[in-house]
Amino acid sequence: MSRARSAAAIAPASAVQLAGYQGGKSILTTALHALAQALGPVGCGWPVQVEADVTASGEKAADLFASIETGSRQIGYMASGYLSARVPALGVLDLPFSVTDRQQALAALDGAAGQFLREAVARDTGLHVLAFWDNGFRHVSNAVRPIRTPADCAGLVIRTLDSAAYRTLLGALGFKAVTTDVKDLVHAVQTGAVQAQENPLTNLLGFGLWRHHPHVSLTGHSFGVLLLVCNSAWHRGLGGARRSELQHAVAQATAQQRELAHAQDNSALTELQALGVQVLGPGDIDLPAMRAATSAFSASLRQQLPADLLQAYLPQALH
Repeated sequence: MSRARSAAAIAPASAVQLAGYQGGKSILTTALHALAQALGPVGCGWPVQVEADVTASGEKAADLFASIETGSRQIGYMASGYLSARVPALGVLDLPFSVTDRQQALAALDGAAGQFLREAVARDTGLHVLAFWDNGFRHVSNAVRPIRTPADCAGLVIRTLDSAAYRTLLGALGFKAVTTDVKDLVHAVQTGAVQAQENPLTNLLGFGLWRHHPHVSLTGHSFGVLLLVCNSAWHRGLGGARRSELQHAVAQATAQQRELAHAQDNSALTELQALGVQVLGPGDIDLPAMRAATSAFSASLRQQLPADLLQAYLPQALH
C-alpha cells in the first residue's frame, strides 16, 4: 500500500483549510502550497484546500488570524508582532538590532527558545505553533529622502504592522508610526497617506512598493519571524498518528520556506538596484546612532522578558 493511500485512511474527513495573506509571487504563498502538497494526495493523502491571499477577497489579515483561532480555518501564518500584545514572551522577537545571523536565530527557534514560545502561545491563545518561518530582515523604504541617521527619520509617517513594540521602536527613531492592515498597505503607500514603510525587501517587490518609494535603507532593525499556526483544538483532535504526519509535512515546507527566504533577500536587493531604487547599505547608515536611539526601548523590553528565554534566543542580549 502506498504511503499516500495508507495515510488517507487516517486523514481528517473534511478538507484542511490553509490560508495566507500575500499574493501568488510571495515566498509565503509558495511555502503554503508546499505544505498543502506535502499534506495532500501525493504526500500524506489528506484533503486540503488553499486560500493563498484572503485579502484578495476583501478580508483583513486580522480576520484570517481570528478564523484560525475560532476553527473555521485550520492552518495559516502570521507575523509574530501581530500576537505579541497577547503573548508577551513573543517580545523577544521584537528586540531591535538584536539579530545579525538568521541561521543562529532560526536554530534557537528550533530548540529551547522555540519550545518556550510554543508553550507561551498555547497558554495565552487558542493557537498551536507548528513552525517558525523566516520573514527576512526588515528595512525602511520611503518617498522623501535617503535615511542615514535618526535625524533623517524625524517626522516621516511610517506604516508598520499592528504591533505596539514596532510602533515604539519606530517612534524612538523619530518616525510617526501608524498601523494599517496588509490589505491597505499598497493604497496607503500609493496615495501618500504614509511617507515610509518597513518590510522585508521581498515585499517591496511583491507589493510593488518600490514604484513609490525610491529610497531604501538596509537598517535590518528587526528580523521578522512568522509563526505557522493551527487551531489548538483541531491539533489535539488529530491524534498521535495524524500529528506525526502533519509535523513531517510542516518540516518539509519549513525547510523550503527558509531556503527561499534567504535566497530572495539576495535576489530582491539585486532586482531593486537594477530598477533604479537608491539602496543604502549598512555602511552608509549610522547604525550605532540608531541602536542608541532605541536603547531605552530595548532595555525596557528585555526587563519584561524571562532571562531563560533571552538566554536561549539571544544570549548576547544579557551582556
